[in-house]
Formats: sequence, structure tokens, C-alpha cells
Amino acid sequence: MAYNDEALRAKLATLNETQESIVSVSQWIAFHRRYADKIAQVWLTKLKDSPPPKRLNYVYLVNDIVQNARARKRAEFPNAFSPIIAEAVQQAYRSSPTDIQGKLKRLLEVWKTRNVFEPSILAAIQARVDDVDNSKPASGKKTLMGNSLFNSSTGTGMPKELESLGPLQTAVTKSDFTTRPVVDTAQAEYNKINDPSTTKPSAPVYAANLSSLIKKLASAEASLTETITARKALVADLRRLLDLNEAALSKDEALFVDLSAKRAAEETNKRDVEDSIMRGLAETQQEIDDNLPLNDTRPDVEELTPEPEDTPIPEEIEVSAPRNPNLQGILAGFGTSDDISGAIPVTNGAGPSSSKKRKLSHDQYIAQDASFPDLGEMGVTGFDGNYDNTAASITPVPGMTIETPGFASSLEQDVEALIRANSGGTAG
Repeated sequence: MAYNDEALRAKLATLNETQESIVSVSQWIAFHRRYADKIAQVWLTKLKDSPPPKRLNYVYLVNDIVQNARARKRAEFPNAFSPIIAEAVQQAYRSSPTDIQGKLKRLLEVWKTRNVFEPSILAAIQARVDDVDNSKPASGKKTLMGNSLFNSSTGTGMPKELESLGPLQTAVTKSDFTTRPVVDTAQAEYNKINDPSTTKPSAPVYAANLSSLIKKLASAEASLTETITARKALVADLRRLLDLNEAALSKDEALFVDLSAKRAAEETNKRDVEDSIMRGLAETQQEIDDNLPLNDTRPDVEELTPEPEDTPIPEEIEVSAPRNPNLQGILAGFGTSDDISGAIPVTNGAGPSSSKKRKLSHDQYIAQDASFPDLGEMGVTGFDGNYDNTAASITPVPGMTIETPGFASSLEQDVEALIRANSGGTAG
């Protein structure tokens, strides 16, 4: 029957805990030893996918395959299963109950006794088993809910990506610890025998010394080979992690450049939007200002009340005695000219609110108002001292009242009335 992965999966599906089943599948796999690497990978996948109680059967199957291969001095299967056996045993041991864990530990002791795998591989397996045992919580204590978020599945505090490095480093450390004394002893023996300053013993003794040196060198070589194998496994795992992280780093850097470009574009877009908002606000404010009525926006201030002005004092016009000889003659009969001349209070024409005051003489007053009639022109002529004749000879002027009795006393009143009639003013 030709080999293919499906046929192998079918064979592994029939595997159970009986000796007959394990031997039957082991013989079929041994027949297809040319595909040892593929068989090992399919076997590991099936072990992980199987329920925990059946995982012990897969470990027993590898035990039978590898021991038979070593008995026949075939290295295909030991070399194919060595890189993955530590991980497989850890998976089976962690998920198994206590009784099955005891069986796996006894099988590990058999492997150590019979040297089924290299000492470095056995040390790595033992380290994985110890990690599982150390990760078990103490009785009565509960594991914190968030403990497994970033910690390893074994609870050692190491990230899952580095779990495989721990056992490999442990194997290197142990191998180096046991190898160095052997190598140092062989080196010292070699230097002693080949020291040119020492005298060589007899031939039989020298031959025996050389034989002992060869054995020590061979032992040191074997020990150093184990150390080299363990260190190569560690370097390979480190290189795997390095490749993974370098690939992730390249992706992160490309993503960083993309996000930086997107952020810069969005910042430009944000500035454009803010500028458009500010322009819109400015236009809206301008429209509001244009629609507002042109009112004085200054605050209202109470008007100052002016101080009251003093009541203007009417001007006094000094009227001198009339120069008309006829009138002077009339007035002379009643007294001196000083008796009839005096200050006549009149306003200056600006109204009662004006406070300007001045005094005008009769001549100034006549010069200011040329329409003031002369008494001589009013028909006062031929005054001969006769009251009756004089009174009869005066031609009345409109608005002027001439009374015969008390002529001298009423003449001043008539003059004032005449002044008012011609100037349009009123005397108080």
C-alpha cells in the first residue's frame, strides 16, 4: 500500500491502548520510513487534535517506532521525532490526569535508561514535564482569572512564544555543565603527554598513556557533541523567533507609514473644514451687520440740565430832551428839560431771553430807527404859548392819544406810545 497522509490518518484513527494495535500501526509506519519527516508532522497534528485520554497511545506508538529503529540502527525516525517529541510529551502530560502523568514519567525514565533519544532531547523533555508540575496551583488556591492573558499556558510567567526556548536553554546549560569537566580533563591529559619538556616513558607505558588519552578525548568529544546538538536546537528556535519578529516588524513599519500618511491627510482635511466654517461665520456676520438699521449704538446718556439763566434786565435808553424847538417850547412851560428826560426801559429786540444790555441816547435811537417821526412833522407848529392853540395845532398820530387836561403829564406817555407804534415793541 502506497503512502499518503490520508492513509496515515486512517491508521492513527484505529490506534488504541492495546499492544496489538500499537505494534500494527508501528510496523506500517516503519515500512514507509522514507516518509519519516511527513509521518512525524502528521503524528504531532493528530496528537494535538485527539482527546487527552488517547494522547498516551500516540506517545507509546513513538516509543515502539524509535526503539525498533535504534535496534535496527536506522536513524530516520529518531531524527524525525527528536525535534518534536518534547512538545508532544508536554501536550500529553499537561492535559492528562494524575495516573496517566505517572505513566508518562515512567516512560521517560525508560528512555533515559535505554538512551532512546539523545541526552539533550531527554533533558528538554524533562524540563517540559517539570514546568507543568511547577505550574500547578497549590491546593485550596484558585488561579486568577487574568493570569493566562499574557502569561504562558504553563503558568511559569514566560510568554507562550518563548516557552520552547526554556527547555532548549536548560538542555544546553546541563550539557555544558557535564561536558566542560570531561573536556578539561582530556585537554590536560593531552598537554601532559605531549609536553616536550617531559621525558617520555618506556614504550609500553607510553602506549598505555596514549590509549588512556584516546579514551578521554573520545569521551570529551561525545559530551561536546551533545552540547553542540542542544545548542543547534536552541539556535534554530531562536532563528525561528527572529524570522517571525522580522516579518512582523516589516508589516508594522509598513502599517506605520500608511497610518502616518492617513493622519497627515486627515489633518489637512480638518484644517480645510475649519477654514470653511470660519469663512461661513464671517459671511453670516457680515449679512447680519448689513441688515441691521443704522442706529446710534452709543449708550444713552442723561442730558445735562443747563443752569437757569438770570432774568435779563431791560435796557435803559436815555432819551435826552427833544431838540425840536417847538416841542422844547411846549415842554418848557411845564418844567425843565431834565424833568421830562429820563431813562425809558426798552428791550433790545432780542426778546425776553436775551441778556445783552446797552444804553442808547435819543440821537442814537433816532439814528437806529429812521422811521421815528419828528414832532415838527406831526403838525406841531406855531406854538405861541397858548395851550388851546398849541393843542389844537398838533396833528394826532395813529396810536397816540392827546388829552387836553394834564398835557404835560400825558405827553411822556404819548411819546412812549409813539415809540412803540414805530418800533413794534411793547412797553412794560
